[in-house]
Amino acid sequence: MVELHDAPLSVVADDLRTGRVDVSAYVDELRTRANEVEPDVSSLVSEDRRWDRLREAAERLVERYPEPADRPPLFGVPIGVKDIFHVDGMSTRAGSDLPPEALAGEQGTAVTRLRAAGALVLGKTVTTEFAYFEPGPTRNPHDLDHTPGGSSSGSAAAVAAGLTPFAFGSQTVGSVIRPAAFCGVVGVKPSHGRIPTDGVIPLSTSVDHVGYFTQDTDGAALAAALLCDDWRPLPAPVDRPTLGVPEGPYLAQASDLAREAFESHVERLSTAGYEVRRVDAFEHIDAVNERHDRLVAADAALAHHEWFEAYGDRYAPETRALIEDGMDVTASEIAAARRGRETLRERLHGAMDDRGVDVWVAPAAPGPAPEGISSTGDPVMNLPWTHAGLPTVALPAGETDDGLPLGVQCAARFGDDEDLLRWSHGLVDAL
Repeated sequence: MVELHDAPLSVVADDLRTGRVDVSAYVDELRTRANEVEPDVSSLVSEDRRWDRLREAAERLVERYPEPADRPPLFGVPIGVKDIFHVDGMSTRAGSDLPPEALAGEQGTAVTRLRAAGALVLGKTVTTEFAYFEPGPTRNPHDLDHTPGGSSSGSAAAVAAGLTPFAFGSQTVGSVIRPAAFCGVVGVKPSHGRIPTDGVIPLSTSVDHVGYFTQDTDGAALAAALLCDDWRPLPAPVDRPTLGVPEGPYLAQASDLAREAFESHVERLSTAGYEVRRVDAFEHIDAVNERHDRLVAADAALAHHEWFEAYGDRYAPETRALIEDGMDVTASEIAAARRGRETLRERLHGAMDDRGVDVWVAPAAPGPAPEGISSTGDPVMNLPWTHAGLPTVALPAGETDDGLPLGVQCAARFGDDEDLLRWSHGLVDAL
């Protein structure tokens, strides 16, 4: 384990904006942390002039906004950006051996929104190859012998270590929620399409989500208000949400350890005053899993067609196999799989209506972070929520006897991101 530093986004943003902490001094503090931690964790894509660039950007920002009252909400906050997002002035490698010039593209809406809000780009964070399963060098800050999860490996690890208060991730199956749980931080996957995906190298346009990581739910809510389309400021909820546990074959996919821990988490929530209802759900989870996997493969084959033709020999074996499998998926299969997303969403909404459930709760992963970094773990517990496009938040929920973090994922109705994040504050306190 490396030394973990506190870097809650809500606190850091307020300190920098009000001037309680000098932006250049904070950059220097992060540099010290990175020098201590990064050689072991490997969360950031290497960059020759990172700290000089950041100090220069910090100085320009202070010159532009000398008065704290005029400063934007993320004034001077350094953010990590998963290396499938394009950033002006930086190359994109996507964890691959393809030439950066082949992958080049324009900076997208999500990154632009946070930069407009005053954020500074700390740098690119390590991703698995093209946000699939071929891992990079990143290790879990809680135990260097374990994976941080993926595909947003570097983003989750950097936030957990306190190298940045915020980092972008993406989720096509479980690439935000799972690494958030493995690294003991907050992970947010919004409703599908709520944060624009332009400027991000796609894996599956049908189910790709832009998400992010913070150490705190207050920071997660702050970021959501800046990133999500048509964000609705809402008052703090008066009542606790009614929670639903999806009983059946879905939960059976988790390990015995994970299910036992989850039951203790449910007990904590009940003790804190939350009503928990057991609901039969996902009775055909194997079919959902198969449909989602086939859709991702088909979309990947389409998205990577030109690159794969030119540089197919540079792809890692697992990514190459995904694309080749996708070439065999028929148009009718793709259409049926895309319809299946809405069907699953409607079934989950119907079950929520029938049983009076506001928020689903479930294990965020089949267990704690697996040992080794040759695999990023199994996203099976995240897959159906991603397939349905429901907003989902991973919340830290204690740790194993060996000190590995555990997480609970919470999912609300499609489009109810505001309610989910408001409720997350009470839920994380209870957990």
